Amino acid sequence: MPIKNFRWFIEALSPEEGHLHGIQRALFSAQTPFQSLDIMELGSYGKALILDGKIQSSLLDEFIYHETLVHPAMLSHPAPKNVFIVGGGEGATLREVLRHPSVERALMVDIDEEVVNRCRELLPEWHRGAFDDPRAEVRFLDARRYLEETDERFDVIIIDISEPVEEGPAYLLFTREFYRIVHRRLTDHGVIALQAGTVSLSNLSCFTAIHQTLRTAFPVVAPYWATIPSFALPWGFSIASKGSDPRTFGPGAVDRLIAERIGPDLRYYDGQTHQMSFLLPKYVRRHLEEEKRIIEDNAPLFTFH
Repeated sequence: MPIKNFRWFIEALSPEEGHLHGIQRALFSAQTPFQSLDIMELGSYGKALILDGKIQSSLLDEFIYHETLVHPAMLSHPAPKNVFIVGGGEGATLREVLRHPSVERALMVDIDEEVVNRCRELLPEWHRGAFDDPRAEVRFLDARRYLEETDERFDVIIIDISEPVEEGPAYLLFTREFYRIVHRRLTDHGVIALQAGTVSLSNLSCFTAIHQTLRTAFPVVAPYWATIPSFALPWGFSIASKGSDPRTFGPGAVDRLIAERIGPDLRYYDGQTHQMSFLLPKYVRRHLEEEKRIIEDNAPLFTFH
């Protein structure tokens, strides 16, 4: 089959590997005070948000990422009312949180106002009006500083930020110190969820370091994964809590909770998917077991290889 005469966007997955995308249209491009921001329409995946050269989500498969990130944590809490979202500029994490009728307030804190404004304008398929929900509150602040200074406590904290690239806006949000701050800001049954980097056979260092760092701050750490086609690699997530363990929920229990709390409109996540997500491949389990390390305070995780 001949290759179409596209302009091309190449996402570097490592120094030796990349994913080639044909660009249908470039919708927006800018350098914000924090990162490069591009919104493109890609040939296979439709519109996509790209930060610092990395795809954050695409129209075709964003539902996989956002349902996977949000609902296992939300269902792990008996009745989440007060939710804090770190990042999540597209508004889709906010959208999924607000599916839960128990939520009385969802506070989204993103440091980059330009990203949120452009996503709100150009990616309405993602947020679907979530920014206008009366339960939603959006602030443009440093989330770490906010959590350090506030006395508020949250039932669920969702950390939806890019990977820890040196000098990027997420740099200090993957440390033992930060996870201890998060622990203090949770209620007694509090739960956090975050994306944790690829679980590719060739690059497990970020996923492993995040897992081991979470273990220094939380008694329960439950890593899981999903296949998100636009990311080109299998992708890792993690839930950490003060007690609740999503791995103890069987498919039937998850389906009942979804029916009671969310309804029938999810496209990816259900009881069987929940069970599958927490069944890590053997090579990942072995790597986690072999790579237990002592992690120094405030050390960005990507230095641990």
